[in-house]
Amino acid sequence: MPKKGKGKAKNTANKAKHSKLMARKTNKVALEKVKHKERLKAIIKQVNDLKKSEDIL
Repeated sequence: MPKKGKGKAKNTANKAKHSKLMARKTNKVALEKVKHKERLKAIIKQVNDLKKSEDIL
């Protein structure tokens, strides 16, 4: 009967790569959400400024 605990643990390299890729993916999605919110805020501010300038005239 073979002894346990010999050799390299199975699949550790792939698990590490997968964890790294999944972390990269979640960071990318979060960054995209933040950028999208900033773009929307900029557009809303631009429209509001335009409305204010029209009200003054």
